[in-house]
Amino acid sequence: MKIEKRSILTEGNKDIQYTHIQNNSQVICFMFSGSGYTYDKPLFYYSTMVMLENNFDVVHIHYSYNQSELNLPKDELANLIVEDVNPVVKEVIGNGDYDETIFLGKSLGTIPIISMFANDSIYSNSKMIILTPLLQHDLYYKRLLESKNKTLLVIGNVDTHYIPEKVTKLAEKTNFNIIEIVNANHSLDIEQLATSKSITALNDLITDLKDFISK
Repeated sequence: MKIEKRSILTEGNKDIQYTHIQNNSQVICFMFSGSGYTYDKPLFYYSTMVMLENNFDVVHIHYSYNQSELNLPKDELANLIVEDVNPVVKEVIGNGDYDETIFLGKSLGTIPIISMFANDSIYSNSKMIILTPLLQHDLYYKRLLESKNKTLLVIGNVDTHYIPEKVTKLAEKTNFNIIEIVNANHSLDIEQLATSKSITALNDLITDLKDFISK
């Protein structure tokens, strides 16, 4: 295994750093962190472990946004994140020999997947793993509805972004596998402070993720 930390200068003159974990694989998983939910947090830590266990390559893209950027209109925020991450994806794929691409994001990190990669014909065969998407915002929800990619979507039913009618509508899509975790919040932890149940839920999720990427 080879781990390289690199950076790329975007057209907006922003320096975006990324970590490329290489197994000489023909499958690569690009991961997009949440706001404050970084790659050392449980969902990303164990998702990364699963990918490496399957001998896939993994890329962690490192970005951050201030409050004024996060408060931008939703389409502008989406464009901002896409402009930051797309050059990394293009560079890594352009320099590699990959037959399959997987995109995994949580919360804020689902925005570039939903807004670009899941609706780009170049990635029509890519698998999408959407953890706790921001379903309160109709723009992102509508773009999810348009996606034809094979998608695993995971959300807790006490997440503030859990909108039952929207989840039900997405579950009607034959290319979507929806996992609702009972009593899980936006971090997919079980409330109220249920440590053992949270660990069990995480274990179940990782098992589902393994099944999803193996099919």
